[in-house]
Amino acid sequence: MTKLNGAAHGLDRPPAGAFPVTSRLLRGYAPAAVLVLVVSLVALLVPSKVNKVANAAAGAGVGVGGAQTATTGTAGSGAGTGAGAAAVGRGATAGSGGSAVTIPGRTQPCSGQPLQVPGDPYSPPCITFSGSNGGATSTGVSGTDITVAVRLTNDQSFQQTLATLAGAQLRDTNADNQRTIEALAQYFNTHYQFYGRKLNVKFFTGQGSLGNELQGYGQADAVVDAKTAQSLGAFADLSAESEPYATALFNNGIMGFGDPYMPNYWHQQHAPYDWSLATDGTDLATDVANYTVQKLCPQGTPATYAGGSLKGTPRKFAGIAPQNELYQVSAQVFKQIMNAHGCSVDNFQYALDLGTESQQAANLVAQLKAGGYTTVLCGCDPIFPVYLSGQAAQQGYFPEFVEIGAALVDQDYVGQLYNQQFYAHAFGISPNLATVPYTQTIGYAAYKTVRQDEPAFFVDIIFLQMEMLAIGIQMAGPNLTPATFQTGMYNYPPRVGPAGLWGFGPNQHTVPNDFREVCWSPSTVSRNNNKPGAYTQTSDQRWTESNVPSGPPGCPVPTS
Repeated sequence: MTKLNGAAHGLDRPPAGAFPVTSRLLRGYAPAAVLVLVVSLVALLVPSKVNKVANAAAGAGVGVGGAQTATTGTAGSGAGTGAGAAAVGRGATAGSGGSAVTIPGRTQPCSGQPLQVPGDPYSPPCITFSGSNGGATSTGVSGTDITVAVRLTNDQSFQQTLATLAGAQLRDTNADNQRTIEALAQYFNTHYQFYGRKLNVKFFTGQGSLGNELQGYGQADAVVDAKTAQSLGAFADLSAESEPYATALFNNGIMGFGDPYMPNYWHQQHAPYDWSLATDGTDLATDVANYTVQKLCPQGTPATYAGGSLKGTPRKFAGIAPQNELYQVSAQVFKQIMNAHGCSVDNFQYALDLGTESQQAANLVAQLKAGGYTTVLCGCDPIFPVYLSGQAAQQGYFPEFVEIGAALVDQDYVGQLYNQQFYAHAFGISPNLATVPYTQTIGYAAYKTVRQDEPAFFVDIIFLQMEMLAIGIQMAGPNLTPATFQTGMYNYPPRVGPAGLWGFGPNQHTVPNDFREVCWSPSTVSRNNNKPGAYTQTSDQRWTESNVPSGPPGCPVPTS
C-alpha cells in the first residue's frame, strides 16, 4: 500500500488562505520547525524502502487511544471498530492476550460536531470526555500537566544570514519564538481535548550548537542538553531539530519533534518517540526520484528548460547534497535509484560552512559547467542556492534547476533571494499550497486569539509542528504515554490542508505525504509579500510517490 493521494481518495482540500480560526472553536508547541526548515538539509536516501500508509487503522474507524475499554491485539490492525480499536498500543497497560483493559475516564464523539476545531483543516475529530484521566500516566504527565521542554540555542547563524539576505522581517529572536510558543500553547490548551491536562512549556538555554549538530558534530553537548530536558521532567521536547539531539532525547525516553529529514528506518528505530513536520528523507528522495523519472528521463532527452548554450542539449543530471555522512550515504542510494531508471546521476557535495559557501559555490559551478550538466537537483539548505545561482549567472551557466520542496526553498520569499536569470529555469515539486502573507495563515489567526501583538514571522510553521503534538495528545486519550500517542496518531483520519496531506502509520511519522508541481516565475507578484517572484502551479492535481504521471513538466518553457 502506498501513501494516500488527497484528490484520489476524496479528501477535501480547501482553497489556499481559506482556513479561518473562528469563535466557534470548542473549547502545545514546537519551535523545532522554525530552525529545522531554515537550516535543515535534504536527505537524499532510500535505504530499504517500505511502502507507506496514511492511516494504519483506516478501516477501524476514528478511534481514540484512551477509550474506556479495549481488547488487546487490535491496536492499529484495522480489525477493531471505533475507539476500542485504538486503545491499546505498545507499552499500554494491557493484560493477557484478549483480556479487557479498563482505562480511566470516558470518551465519545461530540454530538453534532465532527471536528474538534471547526475551520482548522487538520483538526482531529471532536471528542468529549468525563471522569478521571488517571493522573500520572507517563513521565512528564500528571493529572493536570503535560511537561514540554524547549531548548534554546544561541547559534542562529543560518537564520541570521537568511534574514540579512531577505530583510529583517525574517529575523525571529529567541524572545520572539518563546512568546509565540507560549501563546500557541495557551491556544491549544483551550481549543483541543487534553482530558483535564494542559501543556506546561519549560524553556532552557542549551550548551549545544545546532549548526554543529546539523553537520554531525556536537554529540556530547547534545547529550548534556537532553539530560537537562530530562531533569525538567519532560514528556516531550519540541526542539529536536538535529539528529544528535533527537537521538539523545530518545535515549532518555523523551518524545522529540522536528527532526531534519531523517530516513524512514531511523523513525522506525525511534518509534514511538520521534515525529516531524519535515518529511522523512526516504519519502522525499523517492518523491524527487519518481518525479524526475516520469518528467525528465531517460537521460539524453532535450533539456528544454535550460538556458543559453545548454538549451535543448541532451540531459545530463547532477545531484548536490551536503557532505554530512548521513546525507552522503543517502545521496548514493538516490543515485542508484536514478541509475536504475536510465537517469544516471553524478553526485557533488558541499560543506555546511557559511564562511566558505560562496567560494564552494564558485568552484562547484565551474565543475558543473565544464562537465556539461544540464539538469541540477539540489538537496541544499536555503542559503547555498543564493551563492550557487549568483556564481552560475556570472559564469553564464543556466541549467534546469529541479526544486525538491524542502528546507523552505519552495517558499516565494526564499526563491526571490536567488539570481532571477538563473532561477527562471527552476521547477519541481512542493508539498505546500501557495504561500500567502503570514498574517493570513491559520497559525497567525490562532496566535491572535491569545495576544494582540505580533508573533514570530514563522508562526505558521511553529503552529503546524505544534499541532502535530496536539493531535497526538488528543488522539491518545486520557491514558497518555508515548505508546498511546503513537496509536492515536495511527488512527488520525488523513486530512489535506495548506501543508499538504497529513496521515500517519507504522512507516509514516512525518508529514506531508503528497506534493504538487510548481514552476518559478520571476515576473509573477507573490501573494506573500507583493514582490516579483513566485511559484505557480501547473494544476490543482496532487501526487504521491507512486502516481506521478509520465510526460514533460507542465511549466512554461523559459524564453532564454
